[in-house]
Amino acid sequence: MEENKEGESETKSVTSVTNDKVHLESNDDTKSDPVNDPHDAQHSEKNESSTEGEAETKTASEASDDKAEEMKTGTEIKSKEHDGAERSEKNDDNTPGQSEIKSVPHETKEKGTFNMEISGKEIKQTRDISEENRKKRHKETEMLLSRLHLQDKCPHKMSPADFLKIGPPVRQSNDTLEKDLAHTFLQRLMTLDHRARYIPVLQDGSEASHSESFPTSDTVDADDGDLDALFATSVDIDQSKQAHVHPMDVQMAVFHCSNSFLKQNMITKLSQCQYALPLLVPDPITMDIECPLWTFRQLTKTWKITSNQGKEDSKPIMKSMPICKAETPLVSFFRLGSLSQSKSQLMNTLINNRHSAFFHRNCPGSTKSRHLMDGVAQIAWYCPAGTPNESFNDCIAFCNLHGDSLSTEKQREILTEKSSVIVVLVPTLEKSHGSSAVISTLYRSPKPLIILIADSDCGASQMKAQKYKLGLKDRSQADVSEELKGIIRKILSAPHKSFQLESMAEVSGIRVDEDGTDCQKGKSAAMEIVKLIQGMDVSKIKDEFLPCQGQLWHEWCRINKELYHLKGHIEKEKGQKEKQLMHIRQEQCAASNSKLMKSFTESLVGLPPTDKEYFLKWTQILIDGLSTDDLSSILQNYDETWSEVLTLKKKHDKSALLKDKQTKLEQLSKKLQSATFGLEHIFREMGQIYEAHKSQKEQTHSQQADWVKYPELAADLMISGHPMELMDGDAGQVPLMWISSLLQEVIKKLGDKRVFVLSVLGVQSSGKSTMLNAMFGLQFAVSAGRCTKGAYMQLVKLSEELKGFQFDYVLVVDTEGLRALELAGNATLHHDNELATFVVGLGNMTLINIFGENPADMQDVLQIVVQAFMRMKKVKLSPSCVFVHQNVTDIAAAEKNMDGKRRLQEKLDKMAQLAAKEEVCDVECFSDVIAFDVQEDVKYFAQLWEGSPPMAPPNPGYSESVQELKKTILSKASKSAGITLSHLNSKIQDLWKALMNEQFVFSFKNTQEIAVYRKLEVLYGNWTWDLRKEMLTIENQLYPRIEKGQLDKVELSYLSKEMSKTYEEIQKNMTAYFEDHSDKEILVQWRGRFENKIKEFHEEHFRGVKRKLDEVIQQKNARKKMDNKKVEFETKLLQKSKELAHTLKDVVKDEGELKAQFDSVWSHWVTELTSDTKPFEDINVEEDQSVVLRDLGTEWSLISESKRKGRYKKLSEVGNYFGYITQKKCQELDSESQQYQESKRETKDTSRQGKGVMASAFGYFKQMIGIASPAQQNVEPNESRNPFPHEEQKMIRSFINDVEQQSLETIKNKPVATRGYRSTYLQEVAKHVQKKVTEFESGKKFTFKKEFTVDLSLYVFDRTASWLLQSHNTFKHNNDALTYLDSKKKEYYNIFRSYCKGNSSASVFGEMICEKLKVSVHEAVCNKTAVDLAGEMRCNYPAFSGNRLNLEKHVLTSLAEKAEFSRFITYIQNPRRQVEAFIKEEVKKYMFTDHKDKGLKILKKNADDISKLASQALYEATEKVKKKSGDVDMWMKEFSALLNKLAFDTICCKNFRDINNFDFLKEEIEKGLVCIVKEMSRLSLEMVQECRQKPDQILIDQLCNCCWERCPFCAAVCINTLKDHSPEKHNVPFHRPSGVEGWHTRGTVDLVIDFCTTLVGSDRYFRPNHDSEGRIAYKQYPTAGERYASWRITADASMLAYWKWFVCHFQKELEDHYDLKFQGRGEIPSEWRNYTKKEAIESLDEMCRL
Repeated sequence: MEENKEGESETKSVTSVTNDKVHLESNDDTKSDPVNDPHDAQHSEKNESSTEGEAETKTASEASDDKAEEMKTGTEIKSKEHDGAERSEKNDDNTPGQSEIKSVPHETKEKGTFNMEISGKEIKQTRDISEENRKKRHKETEMLLSRLHLQDKCPHKMSPADFLKIGPPVRQSNDTLEKDLAHTFLQRLMTLDHRARYIPVLQDGSEASHSESFPTSDTVDADDGDLDALFATSVDIDQSKQAHVHPMDVQMAVFHCSNSFLKQNMITKLSQCQYALPLLVPDPITMDIECPLWTFRQLTKTWKITSNQGKEDSKPIMKSMPICKAETPLVSFFRLGSLSQSKSQLMNTLINNRHSAFFHRNCPGSTKSRHLMDGVAQIAWYCPAGTPNESFNDCIAFCNLHGDSLSTEKQREILTEKSSVIVVLVPTLEKSHGSSAVISTLYRSPKPLIILIADSDCGASQMKAQKYKLGLKDRSQADVSEELKGIIRKILSAPHKSFQLESMAEVSGIRVDEDGTDCQKGKSAAMEIVKLIQGMDVSKIKDEFLPCQGQLWHEWCRINKELYHLKGHIEKEKGQKEKQLMHIRQEQCAASNSKLMKSFTESLVGLPPTDKEYFLKWTQILIDGLSTDDLSSILQNYDETWSEVLTLKKKHDKSALLKDKQTKLEQLSKKLQSATFGLEHIFREMGQIYEAHKSQKEQTHSQQADWVKYPELAADLMISGHPMELMDGDAGQVPLMWISSLLQEVIKKLGDKRVFVLSVLGVQSSGKSTMLNAMFGLQFAVSAGRCTKGAYMQLVKLSEELKGFQFDYVLVVDTEGLRALELAGNATLHHDNELATFVVGLGNMTLINIFGENPADMQDVLQIVVQAFMRMKKVKLSPSCVFVHQNVTDIAAAEKNMDGKRRLQEKLDKMAQLAAKEEVCDVECFSDVIAFDVQEDVKYFAQLWEGSPPMAPPNPGYSESVQELKKTILSKASKSAGITLSHLNSKIQDLWKALMNEQFVFSFKNTQEIAVYRKLEVLYGNWTWDLRKEMLTIENQLYPRIEKGQLDKVELSYLSKEMSKTYEEIQKNMTAYFEDHSDKEILVQWRGRFENKIKEFHEEHFRGVKRKLDEVIQQKNARKKMDNKKVEFETKLLQKSKELAHTLKDVVKDEGELKAQFDSVWSHWVTELTSDTKPFEDINVEEDQSVVLRDLGTEWSLISESKRKGRYKKLSEVGNYFGYITQKKCQELDSESQQYQESKRETKDTSRQGKGVMASAFGYFKQMIGIASPAQQNVEPNESRNPFPHEEQKMIRSFINDVEQQSLETIKNKPVATRGYRSTYLQEVAKHVQKKVTEFESGKKFTFKKEFTVDLSLYVFDRTASWLLQSHNTFKHNNDALTYLDSKKKEYYNIFRSYCKGNSSASVFGEMICEKLKVSVHEAVCNKTAVDLAGEMRCNYPAFSGNRLNLEKHVLTSLAEKAEFSRFITYIQNPRRQVEAFIKEEVKKYMFTDHKDKGLKILKKNADDISKLASQALYEATEKVKKKSGDVDMWMKEFSALLNKLAFDTICCKNFRDINNFDFLKEEIEKGLVCIVKEMSRLSLEMVQECRQKPDQILIDQLCNCCWERCPFCAAVCINTLKDHSPEKHNVPFHRPSGVEGWHTRGTVDLVIDFCTTLVGSDRYFRPNHDSEGRIAYKQYPTAGERYASWRITADASMLAYWKWFVCHFQKELEDHYDLKFQGRGEIPSEWRNYTKKEAIESLDEMCRL
């Protein structure tokens, strides 16, 4: 609807590019100056006074003698020859207004011709146009287009796409160059600046700097000649200057060079500017006439008819309809001949005295030179507003035929035929005048005729019926206008012919643009749709043909919202509602095959782009036409009722009448809603059909054929500039699946471009859409009384002119008005808050549009907006904002503006303080919430219209304000990077899901941030692994040096230096990642934290390595005495072996006997060597455990019973600790509370349950013999067997784990590896356990039985035993001489045997070297392989190659695949233990099953590398000794030093001093090395698991150094990769029913079945602690204390199928384990039993992707 009393004007989107049928064949050889003819500027002063100024022209010969010339009436008028040389200054009678664009024929070559391709009707023009005139017009047209730089736009027409770009603000200054005129005209027109019709031009050359200079005569120099110069008819001035281009030539040139869609946009904007529109347009060359009917199709006019004009009780009837359909009187104006009065100016006084609808000679920029307006017929409408002083009481069309109508016979005849009234302006009524024949014909016709005579001063007189004449001479224009109005009113009061624009299509002899093939194809396709709905009640069309978006969709939305308000049996209710939702979707699927939708989508798929654009336009036009009458009457009623409501409100009337009127308004709104039908509803239906099918689990290929293409079709339209619905305003819902798929398709087509999101908020009818359309030339629909519903988004590309922006597009989001009257009622405020929060969160910038100066209205809007911004602050989103204050009365008064800004600042600060209380935020002023500068971020706008609609043009000040605002927006946007389309997609999902949950701040989950953070976690894992791997390598290098005694101290500075290269490389990679990544704006918030974490890890890790190496040094120092003895032992054993071998060398030949002889003497040697050494006794830790407990007073029977049953081993995983406790007061069992669930049972039920609890408790005590598992007791079915609250159970389990960790830490601090095991260590642990148990019991309502302390002590002993044994064995190996000698027996037997065989010292020495090499090579290979295997798995094994979340997913997958309940319970009760077990299992599987070959390959490579190192060391040591003539001691020293990577023990060379042939020694060792390499190649991977470095332990250290905090509701483990990740909150996507961990409803045995992710979206309450008196709403769980506030639990409607499957699969096991039941409120929903293991595992992936 074009005119809108609320300030909105309706426009449609036009984006497709099409080619019109007019082409200009250009030739680059043209060299002409179109206006340098010296004759062009020579006009007589006399005739200049008669300038028409608007191309009302005649030829020069006709003007020279108007009265004497003979003219043919009704036939063509022949022109006399033009001869420029014959034009003298004296008698130049060129008709004023005649086209003056001439050329010099000698300098001009033909540049091209206009070829008019006419499809449809073939129309022959009746006029015979001479070749000379054709060429002349051709040249003039070319020159005009060339001056305007449009010469290339004729063959390639301009399209809306050329202007649907965001460029720099349109300049308002007078510095436009002529070549930019056309572009600037269109730009200004699109921004509703009606001054676009005349744009001052900056002159070339020196004139640009002397704009105020005037031409000076230089022909007369003498003083006496001054008077001659004064009275001269012309001044001798520079004639080379061109006259500027006529404003209407600019308009028509652009019109001719535009395709039909841009023409339509132009006409729409011209109409909004209240300008006349071209109705008949002759081709500039051929003069063929075209009626651009298509361009009018978007126009809708609104007016009010007053049947009894002037009567006070008359009630105007509002009418609104497409102007093409409107039947109105047509008053046509012709000029016959040349006259001084301006016809156009006279017509303007009839329509709007203060605005020039028709351009006339006195308009700014008018010139005598005009080319393209002759023969153009323009039309304008007078639309009354229904006031008493209207000129006419109904809508009237006025048509103006430009130029002399005698020479435009065809147009004159057409208009004569179509007109209701004809008004003719003639110079005279003399019969001798050329116009007499035409006048006679018109006078004799039945058409009403009014003749205006220039040379007559007579008043209005009626000649005969409906024939009038009126003199103009010496008459004021105002008088003539009033008389003319009276005559027209009188004529139209009688029966008269009506005019309808559409009827122009039936006129013969002219071309209608709609007859084009593309247009007809589009129309035909649109008609197929319209035929389906023609004749139907508009309110029923949607129900019949668009069923998916009606009741079904609204019902779906209602139920979906109820999912966030669940009470009672939550999971059961949720299951039922999900069933209902799925049923609705199935109904939608069944109803989705309507003929209308099928026809519409087939056309979208099958039509070419241009045809498709026509199709969409026609569809909207034809649909609008169907509902015109219905909408008009409803809007009339709506408008009246609204006015009445406002009047009553102003009177502060709160009577029943106001309520009645408001109710009526609401009913009218619903009626209007059902009667409103447009393209947006069809697209909405496409979205619903898509969502319905997409939500079905089983999708057949045949079903997919149509609906699967819908997002792609919509994406094409969105890219081409069509607004797409983001939020359904009728249902108040964002169709998330549809929007997500739509944006994904846009990304596929454009790439993941960056966009700047500009949102607009404001009260209803405040002109938001109009402002956006004016600012960016957009096509958001606007209409009177009916504004944008919901939210629409339009993608607009940045033009190439804008440089330095980091984004490619602007996404403009237009919204419905806040406090929309259509939505009046209780839900209004909530709806407004929801909408404001959504669009503010979505936008990089939000425009807040305030209309008028009503403080109350302003306050309401500000409160909503400020609260929305505060929410953004709390969820770490930081949009910017600009306030636009529209319709301000005096925007020029700076003082008033300053005062206004001050008051706005005060209001904002006040609103911020109010919102802070509601949102619980520490805020003093608005600038604490968002960066805001009241001086820069508040803009004042003048009112949109200059006067009262519907005839008022837009206010130029409004356009200027819009451009100023645009400048501010672009300035702010230039500093923003925007967001990617994929980020936008996820942001829409996040915002809406959080809003649905109502507690926005607690529910908001920034998916994009989470995704970026998870990727950062993976990189953090890679960076820490690189550091760990490097440190392990350094450790493996230093360890051998310590073992060889080469290093007795490890300095931190040394480790830091060794690590520096790797650390610096990682720092470099981190810097590059944070600075160069596409998401650097998001990453910046974590940069400092992660850099510090890497630094901490680095420092902590090399301190840890130092501790380990210091321990090795400590052990080395502790065994120094033993090491010295070892040297002594080895020397003596070597000597004894050598002596024995010499003794038996020739005596014993048999190997067995030789062995027997050696064995017999070996024990004597050992006894002799260890005679002064006390042997180490074996330890018995298990026996010591019992002794320690007995010594502390524990009964032996309790110890033996516990050990016999072995129950202590699973103490931390016991489901029910009730058997371990004794209540201090038995009656308190009944009142014990359960923290998690709030029971709402009746008192009698509670009492009954309480009795059951008591009976159960005493029954339990009776059955107790010793301590048995609660699950083993015989209890009646459904009897309450577990009165012990889960909170206490949880505390006991946590206590056990804490004591375990403390005890382990205590034991590991003991010097067992250096001093050996002591039973006092166990005694210290046992005392610690007893102390902790006593402390834990204090303040509790129960005490532990002795059995608990015994079991806990044994449990702790069991957990420490393996470490004690391992450490003691290390001590024994390092310090026990007997153990050492036993290990050497085989080695010395080989030496003995070698000597027996007569081998030389070199051979024996070589054997010894190889024996030691084999041990050290084996250790080095295994350690290196362990690190390499760990690295291989860390980088390439799926379970270990990601972040903590990825590991957790694989752990859960493994648990499901194995389906062993015991593993699940370990995971539930002690997740870290199970994760470590999983890592060990996966490493084992990787090494020995799945990737054994790869492991062996790594092992072989390391063996080869180490062997090469040994060979190289052997060669270098030998060569050095030979070169320096060294001895065996030197060789040994050099060889050992070169083996820096091996823990190689040197050999005492005392017995080998005779060795001097080092080449022989080298050969002997090389032989041994070959054997070593062979042996290493046969090494198994099992050996790797037994070495110092173990791959599973390396991975455990790497992967488990993370956060292990557990959810306060369901005990799921936080999945953050960082151990201390504050201020990031704990989170996990794998939440579960709390019953899995043993939670049950207070006073019952009913396990809890609810997910905490469902509960936080429900209306339920909980108690933070079991003894808490107050209750907290789950939706506000963070307010329950730090334990809860440190978690981010977002409502996901318990989407995870995994735990549902688990509960169903292990129901019995869980019930037995916890001694509770899934019953009552904890009954398992039947839907859960349908999940399979496969679906359960797949749901883990789905949750990771969310």
